[in-house]
This record gives sequence, C-alpha cells and structure tokens, in this order.
Amino acid sequence: MADVEQHLREALPRLTQIGAVVRFDLDSDGSWVIDARSVPATLTEADPDDEADAACVIRCSSDNLIRMMEGRMDPMLGYALGKLKVVGSIGVAMKLVGAIA
Repeated sequence: MADVEQHLREALPRLTQIGAVVRFDLDSDGSWVIDARSVPATLTEADPDDEADAACVIRCSSDNLIRMMEGRMDPMLGYALGKLKVVGSIGVAMKLVGAIA
C-alpha cells in the first residue's frame, strides 16, 4: 500500500486542476481521498465505508491504479474491460485521467 500512497502523493501537484474530491477504493488495499478543491491538493487515507462527499469514486486494484499512473494501462481500455469502475461524475474522472495518466 505504501507504493500506492507514494504514487498518489507524487501526483498531487498535477491533481489541483480537477477541483473536486476523488476517492480511490482499492479492494483490500484500502481507500484514499484526494481533495483538490484547494491548492495544494491533499491526500488522506479513508474508511471505505465512509460515503465522503467525493464527486467521483474510482474502484480498482492497487496494481491497476499504479499501472495506469505509470502509463502501462490505458484508463479508457481499463474502464472498458472492467478493470476500473467509476461511480459519480464522469467529467471529474476524465479530468483525473488527464492529470495522472
């Protein structure tokens, strides 16, 4: 899980442009919330049962999230193949893809 946290922390400066709260639900590896409504964006570990005010929730494995962030998995293909699921705003998800992929 530390690897996921490191990748997300490195992406924070690029995520300020999304202007929303995004939660990543990573199967057994927990949940992370990025709040990019203000600068700098913040990252916190979240309770997966907590229904935070996230505009968008991304559900995937930590391996697939890292693959996507490293450019080894196309986010649109991952979505089409069911390797990641989006709940909430597709517009925010598209901004997120532009910022981290």
